Parts: sequence; structure tokens; C-alpha cells
Amino acid sequence: MPKKIKGTIGILTGGGDVPGLNPAIRAATIRANRNGYNVVGLRNGWEGIMKIDRTKPFDDQEHCQILTEKNVQKIARTGGTFLHTSRTKPSKVPKDNVPENLRDKYNAEENDLTDEVIKNLEHLGIEYLVPIGGDDTLSYGLVLHKSGVRCVGIPKTMDNDVPGTDYCIGFSTCVTRTIEFSHQLRTCAGSHERILVIEVMGRYAGYTALMPAMAGASDRCVIPEYEFDIERLTELLVKDRRDNESNYSVVLVSEGAMFKGADMIFSNQQKDAYGHKKLGGIGDMVSAEIVERAPKYNKRETIHTINQRMSYMTRSGQPDAIDSIVPMAYGNLAIDLIMEGKSGRMVCLKNGRYDHVPFEVVTEYEKKINVERFYDTERYRPHYHNCMGMPHFIMTSD
Repeated sequence: MPKKIKGTIGILTGGGDVPGLNPAIRAATIRANRNGYNVVGLRNGWEGIMKIDRTKPFDDQEHCQILTEKNVQKIARTGGTFLHTSRTKPSKVPKDNVPENLRDKYNAEENDLTDEVIKNLEHLGIEYLVPIGGDDTLSYGLVLHKSGVRCVGIPKTMDNDVPGTDYCIGFSTCVTRTIEFSHQLRTCAGSHERILVIEVMGRYAGYTALMPAMAGASDRCVIPEYEFDIERLTELLVKDRRDNESNYSVVLVSEGAMFKGADMIFSNQQKDAYGHKKLGGIGDMVSAEIVERAPKYNKRETIHTINQRMSYMTRSGQPDAIDSIVPMAYGNLAIDLIMEGKSGRMVCLKNGRYDHVPFEVVTEYEKKINVERFYDTERYRPHYHNCMGMPHFIMTSD
């Protein structure tokens, strides 16, 4: 390593964990170290920075650590995040979540601790910040960028719905696992001649259901972008079951999918720091409705279901090949930008090529499936004519 230190870079991960975060941390750390930069790992996302105690030296801080080639070398082999994570939003902190040492100053029901975050970064000597996360995590990175903090963002979310990029870390592993588990569950569905209902993640965008369906993981899928008619879905699944020699059928249900004329289904009413309620339960409801309605299309005979919620299974464990390669490239690209003196950017993939876009893009629009182009609303399955000129994942381009 060069003896002269060019600067100090902070790295953090926020939001839900996905496979691929550790390869990004590793790549950025090694590239930065070899080019003369110190790297600080900020633990527990934005919450960790918020809890830095400026009365203590760096060595006594609980929420940060020096990252080196030695201590990140092996982490890319595993999933999750080596730096841990949280869903904290420092610009909107409930009174009870304000750090103990700041409660005299911040005692409103809701508090903006952005000034404290900036001072904490200065206390740690961090000159550049690399937040890795989804649109929530990156939207707060944009707040810091506008406040003068030099930031370069890396997009991460298994839902693949961060605007400005075709690909977010975690998406490929999620799709791979969904296809794998769906095929494994077929043995149960076929043995008992049932309809298999699989609930997958996807709050506002249905990529995690539509892409596996395109790859043959299911007969039908329902997505957040289009309200579905349960009567029509049942009719289609009963027909699929009848047409299948093994006498079963499969549907993938995005957790954010909605019955026609109804709202999203939440597992509870509690909201996270970004105002999101925890989703879960739409698969249960779809399964129950199918059992009730299926006899109408099956000579009055009942058809039972197998109801499985994928949930965290698709975001756990080691990354697949793409979620090992893309994070490596993203981590290196982020350091390239810092070495060039650039900030206020987010690294991205656009039409198969690595690039970077203004940080502001993460809040400019919502990235969702183009229903007219890619979803057959009559048949509840992927719709496309040809793949000529399309990007790697076909339907993920803006």
C-alpha cells in the first residue's frame, strides 16, 4: 500500500440484507486500500452513524471499524452484510429512538438528526461516503449529498426497483432461489394433485414474481402493478392443473399484489422509519379463495392447495454468480468515481454496460414493470414478443 493517505472513505449498508453486499464491501475496500485510501466500515447503517459518540476517540466507537484487505478478504463468500444493517432514517427519528446522549437537545415526537450525522462523519474523519442500499437508504444519502457530504451510492434491493439502474444487488440471487424452490415444491404439489401458491417478495414492483415466471417457475403470477381478479385467477389455475399430466399448477404471488378493488395485505400495522408497513399474508388469502372457488371449475370437486411463503429464504445464504460479479464491479466503480473527485452519483448498469447517474434519480420516479409491454393482464403471466436488443434481464430497463 502507498504510505501517503489520500483520504478516508466510509462504507455502510442499509435496509434489508441481500446476497451480494459483502462482495461490494470487499471490492470497494481492497480497491481503495491499494490506491492509498483508508476505509471505515460504519455498522448498522444510518443508525450506526447516528449513534457515534463524539466524546470518544475512534478506537472506542461501537459502530465503526477500520476495513482492510485482510479483514474483508473472505467475506464475499457469504450472504448478508458484514457491516450489519438497519431501517433507520436520521431525518425522521421518533423521540424514543434518539440516542441517549442527544435526548436533551432532541425531544420532539419526531426529530431530524442530520446535523448530528454530518458532525459524526467529520469526527470520524470521513471525507467520502459510500451508502449501499435501496431507494430508502439512498434517498437519505441524497439528503446528505445536498448538505455537502461527498456521496457515491450503490443500488441494492432484491425487488430491483431502484430508479436509474437496470440492476440492483440481490436481484439475481432472489430470482435464482425462487426458481429453485418453486421447482422443488412441485414434487409435493404433483404428488397430492394440488394448486401451489407461492408468495414472494415485491412491495411495489413485481420483478421477483414476473422474472421467475418467465423462466418457467410458475404457470401464473400476480404482481403489484396490476390488481387481479381472484375468480379469473382460479379459473386459469384449475385449467392449468387439468392440462398438466401430473395434475397440479403453480402461481407466484408478489407480497404487494392486490385483489381487484382492495388494498395491500399487511402482517401488522407497524411502520418502519420510511413509513412502510410490513407486508405478508396475500398468499394465505389467495390460497383460501382458490380452495373456495375451485369446485366451480372442477365438476364441483374440491382442490386443495399448498401455500408457501418464500420470504427470507430468497434473500438468505451466499450470492449467486451474478451477485458476486456485479457487486465487485459496483464497488470498484464507486472508488473510481471517488478517485476522479466525483460525488453525488449512483453507480448503475444500463443496457448491459456499467455507468453512473446523478444521485437525484433515486427520488425522481418509481421504477415498476411496464404492464402493457411485459404483462398479459388476461392470462396473468409474462408477455413479450422477442428479446432482440433487450438488456440482460429483459424487463428491467427503464
